[in-house]
Amino acid sequence: MKLFELLSQLEYALIQGRLDVETGKVTNDTRTLDKGDVFVCVEGYRTDGHLLAGEAASKGAAALIVQKEIKNPEGVTIVRVEDSRCALAMMSAAYYGYPAKKLKLIGITGTKGKTTVAYMIRHLLQCAGHRTGLIGTIQTDTGLRVTGGVNTTPESWRIHEYLHEMVEAGFDSAVMEVSSQGLKFQRTAGILFDAGVFTNLGMDHIGPGEHEDFEEYKRCKAQLFRQCRVAVGNADDPACDDMFAKAACRIITYGMKRPADYRAEGLVRLKTPECFGVEFGVEGRRKLSVRMPMPGAFNVYNALAAIAVSELFGIGDPAIQEAMATVRVPGRMELAARLEDAAVFVDYAHNAMSLESILKMLREYASGRVVAVFGCGGNRSEARRYEMGEAAGKYADFTVVTTDNPRYEDPGKIMEAIREGIDRTKGACCCRMIPDRREAIRYALLHHMPGDVIVIAGKGHENYQEIRGVRCAMDDRQTVEEIAEEIRVKTCMRT
Repeated sequence: MKLFELLSQLEYALIQGRLDVETGKVTNDTRTLDKGDVFVCVEGYRTDGHLLAGEAASKGAAALIVQKEIKNPEGVTIVRVEDSRCALAMMSAAYYGYPAKKLKLIGITGTKGKTTVAYMIRHLLQCAGHRTGLIGTIQTDTGLRVTGGVNTTPESWRIHEYLHEMVEAGFDSAVMEVSSQGLKFQRTAGILFDAGVFTNLGMDHIGPGEHEDFEEYKRCKAQLFRQCRVAVGNADDPACDDMFAKAACRIITYGMKRPADYRAEGLVRLKTPECFGVEFGVEGRRKLSVRMPMPGAFNVYNALAAIAVSELFGIGDPAIQEAMATVRVPGRMELAARLEDAAVFVDYAHNAMSLESILKMLREYASGRVVAVFGCGGNRSEARRYEMGEAAGKYADFTVVTTDNPRYEDPGKIMEAIREGIDRTKGACCCRMIPDRREAIRYALLHHMPGDVIVIAGKGHENYQEIRGVRCAMDDRQTVEEIAEEIRVKTCMRT
């Protein structure tokens, strides 16, 4: 493809070279750069791509896209644009033939629930006969390959590569988690979503390397609803009106408290040896009963979001009921083990808002104690540690504080901050500190009491811990299964 074809949707200035040069793919990562590719210099938190222009040229880049002056390498075309991140997105779309236009595309944003809603929508569409791709936190499935998630919302050139593969695989639709970071850095620039979904908004991702303050976080989230045909939102969330204030599209709402297009009523908790879940009725634009194997009111909200989206596809009640009855989301309130007299869940809750929600919800299901096992990520907001500690102190009967992804920080320092948060509440005498995450899980399970509900929080689907720049194997679900089996074997030997 010619360079000028890639630039067709942008305003630009030619600094050096020719616009009719033949090019390969578009990237901002020198590690993926092949001879003849276009290298886009973008500024990041850790690295400024403009400093890598010489390296890209030496590797055979056909063109460099910049947004500020650089020391121009010889023998390579250089084009200047106003915003290189936007250029990266628009040029990538052009290179892959604008695949987003060939799929029915749903984007989901919010502080909590993005992954669960994405899985619910995808499963619902599949039950209705659609071939649907997925881009998200846990994994990306294009129909041609399945890859583990790295960023909730990948770089723009990756997004268009994935969407192109979905088109090639014969998919008709795709579901994408859209993070505040993805919106801030224009990874979805130029994409018009058929539907954008808002789940909720809470204090999160604020601090060094994330968002400057809550207002910036909120503005970034709201960007999604200026690039979609239909906005689907949680009417009960206080931020819903702000999210949709500048939305120039049709709005569909869901909820349980305020008036909404889709409402849940008559919630009934389901607690059997086979199922911790909920049953409820849907009122409003559609009337049906729903039963699903995922507990908690917050999962009812997630289900309502998926049901509201189904309207855009003309999906009937039987497919919705089948989908909700069989949905599973890895690491999201996932029942990892049933001991003889206790239940163990694994969940991704890694902020105070999420942890508080699941602990309060599990209280409704527990006939014994609510036990929490969690840590907190390093090189992230320090306030989150105290807040999660306070949430555990208020809503758990017993807490095992351990490590999460300490990254380059001292794990002990992070754990002490969590402990300080717990000490501010009634939970001060109900806490144990165990740095080794496997041993922390082992302790919680070996010391369970009849009727306990235990939640291993913070990592969910992740199968690693990041310590001093090294990813070490660690899967909460697998660890729970192994220890639960040990307990069963010991119980059988005693009897």
